[in-house]
Amino acid sequence: MLKAVILIGGPQKGTRFRPLSFEVPKPLFPVAGVPMLQHHIEACVKVPNMKEILLIGFYQPNEELTRFLFNAQQEFKISIRYLQEYAALGTGGGIYHFRDQIVSGCPEAFFVLNADVCSAFPLTEMLSFQKEHGEPNSFVILGTTANRKQSMNYGCIVENEETNEVLHYVEKPSTFVSDIINCGIYLFNPEIFQHIGTVFQKNQQDMLLYPYDGEEPTNGWHRAEAIRLEQDIFTALAGQGKLFVYKTLSFWSQIKSAGSAIYASRLYLNQYHATHPERLALNKEAGPKINGNVYIHPTANIDPTAMLGPNVSVGTGVTIGAGVRVRESIILHGANLQDHCCVLNSIVGWDSTIGKWARVEGTPSDPNPNDPYAKIDSETLFRDGKLTPSITILGCNVTIPSEVIILNSIVLPHKDLNRSFKNQIIL
Repeated sequence: MLKAVILIGGPQKGTRFRPLSFEVPKPLFPVAGVPMLQHHIEACVKVPNMKEILLIGFYQPNEELTRFLFNAQQEFKISIRYLQEYAALGTGGGIYHFRDQIVSGCPEAFFVLNADVCSAFPLTEMLSFQKEHGEPNSFVILGTTANRKQSMNYGCIVENEETNEVLHYVEKPSTFVSDIINCGIYLFNPEIFQHIGTVFQKNQQDMLLYPYDGEEPTNGWHRAEAIRLEQDIFTALAGQGKLFVYKTLSFWSQIKSAGSAIYASRLYLNQYHATHPERLALNKEAGPKINGNVYIHPTANIDPTAMLGPNVSVGTGVTIGAGVRVRESIILHGANLQDHCCVLNSIVGWDSTIGKWARVEGTPSDPNPNDPYAKIDSETLFRDGKLTPSITILGCNVTIPSEVIILNSIVLPHKDLNRSFKNQIIL
């Protein structure tokens, strides 16, 4: 049997996702109409013999997470549990801390997926790749090709081109190492815990030798248990005939910032043609004009003269008035877009209102369309003291008056604006 572990991080993480992560934990943010994590779960459930999915993170169990787990278990008829870390333990520390839960029931292998990636999740392909390559006890990393410049922002993998063995692994190198990058999706078997255990014991010995590493002596246990799969495990395993890379040609992107959620939404909506055609809106007689891939929640109320798409997802209970134009945007639940407003490259927060004839527009942060290997740049918020032009984000419960323009701005929750803004963070 198989299991899957999804690493969902915690509230200190997802800071680049503000102001959207104030309302909902980042892994539950809706991308292409469903919570980000649901894409991972749907992919795991399709793998034959998958018996359990474990989420590991350090969010306090909150109502949203509990409700999501309950609904997902009902829908997918599989055990889905949340295991809460006592602190951020890193990508390796979390699975090591809960290793008994992972190996209970004796799975032959288990997947580990990072929650903040968007992918076609070729999990069954990784399984067959593992059977064909190396011994049954080998570990597989999902890799993809990036361009030379961007590869340095990721974990870089040097492979043996004939056997696909990982010969060398460097996390975010300072010079070019390889254009094959780590996708944050792995296939392990229980033997990985011996390798993580070695690092754990070494950390414990280091602590006895250097007890006060400039930190409080109280969090010693945490320091031994905080282990990073990438830097601490893969770097050591590379070149030992244990670690292999399966290169995927299908889509992959990171979801670090709110802007990258719109790009991820586009990739998933495009995939729906093959996986969930029922989620894509169609042009109907009395419905709005649909242009390209659009997801509309059945509870949304949309005027037939509105025009949506491409790449739009509309959440629960949204109202869209006459003559509204929405493109490349995510409209979250309860938002109200009044007649003739225009929303481009933006995320409109929960219960926000955009007045008549107003224009809310951002600058897309898409990868270079002419480079097949380009990835999305995780842009810093500021460059040269100026706000980098990016997706416009309205936090929850923001009111935009009629006939104003909001351009390349981030509006924090519960704001009533009274004029136009551009290139600003409105606190």
